Amino acid sequence: MMPSRVDHGFDDVETVSRTDDEIGLETVPTGFVVDVTEGPDVGRSLSIDASRPAPVLVGKSETCDLRLTDRQVSRRHASIDLQGQVLRLVDLDSTNGTYVNGLRVHDVALSGGETIRLGTTALRVRPSVSGGAVVLSTADHFGKLLGASLEMRRLYPLCERLAGSDVPVLIEGETGTGKEVLAESLHEASARASRPFVVFDCTTVAPTLLESALFGHERGAFTGASETRTGVFEDAHGGTLLIDEIGDLDVSLQAKLLRALERREVRRVGGKGWIKVDVRVLSATRRDLDKEVQAGRFRDDLYYRIAVARIELPPLRRRRGDVAMLARSFWTKLAPDGATAPPPELLDRLEAHAWPGNVRELFHAVARYVALGELDEAGGTRRPDGRVSSFDDVLALDLPFARAREKVIEAFERRYVERIVARHGGNVARAAEASGLARRYFQLLRARHKSRETE
Repeated sequence: MMPSRVDHGFDDVETVSRTDDEIGLETVPTGFVVDVTEGPDVGRSLSIDASRPAPVLVGKSETCDLRLTDRQVSRRHASIDLQGQVLRLVDLDSTNGTYVNGLRVHDVALSGGETIRLGTTALRVRPSVSGGAVVLSTADHFGKLLGASLEMRRLYPLCERLAGSDVPVLIEGETGTGKEVLAESLHEASARASRPFVVFDCTTVAPTLLESALFGHERGAFTGASETRTGVFEDAHGGTLLIDEIGDLDVSLQAKLLRALERREVRRVGGKGWIKVDVRVLSATRRDLDKEVQAGRFRDDLYYRIAVARIELPPLRRRRGDVAMLARSFWTKLAPDGATAPPPELLDRLEAHAWPGNVRELFHAVARYVALGELDEAGGTRRPDGRVSSFDDVLALDLPFARAREKVIEAFERRYVERIVARHGGNVARAAEASGLARRYFQLLRARHKSRETE
């Protein structure tokens, strides 16, 4: 029988020994307890509090936090997550449905006292009365990952512990929440920090080349394979491999990836021998993998292997107080010398926005303001330092809106990358660090605009 998927004790993991004073910790009251009151598993219970960095799962699968044996319960029946002072219960497209106080629900907030029915099983939700407390960090960042909200500070103690271990971690969250930044921060705080950090994005490689990109290929293995190449597992040997958007990985390759993770060895396409690799694997996804498994699009055994620990990064709209903090940080890095603080009216506008694109969208919003300013009364555009920008030149082209916006962003990105690289004497690694962007994303920006210059 497999061990529980989420076990924040990490009994088999060598963790970093640090005192609360060294990390900076505070405590908050605990949340809720879910008790099984009817059905074959009566007597079981599950505590849900702010120390859990991802929704808990209820169902028959061995990977569920509250595992039930009720035959009328789906493998992954529902998820429960603490959000502020309430529990969010979500039905994961179960076969027989989820009911709260007799009503069928899909997504509902619970405050305690409700009865949840799954098949023949009844669960009772009650506020925690144990008097215990959840540990929160008092820090406002973990590595490059910034945020002082409760939603972020609840993650940092676990991040500290995960950085000192080699367990696989699944990082979940919407696009733009900072999944790659967290992965890079975990690597840089780990014992593997001096070794490679390699990112493999499943969405950027053609399906026919995925296996070669992951595991490498021998010369002549297929048409166009003019030389032997290593894959990302070999490239990351001794270090950390982030498999980004793993939920998009073709099902046909999932079994081969599972074998590589279990055996810690790979075989190149066209190769005959197995190559041992020492790699810590982190995974990231914007997809709901619980639903992907339920739908048969993602292997249950691979999910278990990559999700020994899970961290879900909250969307920016739930991170109370972090918008202004992040905007100030981005402004400091982006603004011309002497511009020490963003205008108060800009912060007011930023905080009022819903941020569907999350932190990435906020970064680009601040960057565009620094580069292009706001429309003045005459309709022109001026930078915060008073100089006329190239925005008017784009408008003069009378392009369709989407193309005009694209050209403005292209011009900003090119100028920004050139400026910050020059400021750091041509040192790309230092420029990426100062930009606040994940290293790979910064390098992609730089490479993209260099390629356009040569076209």
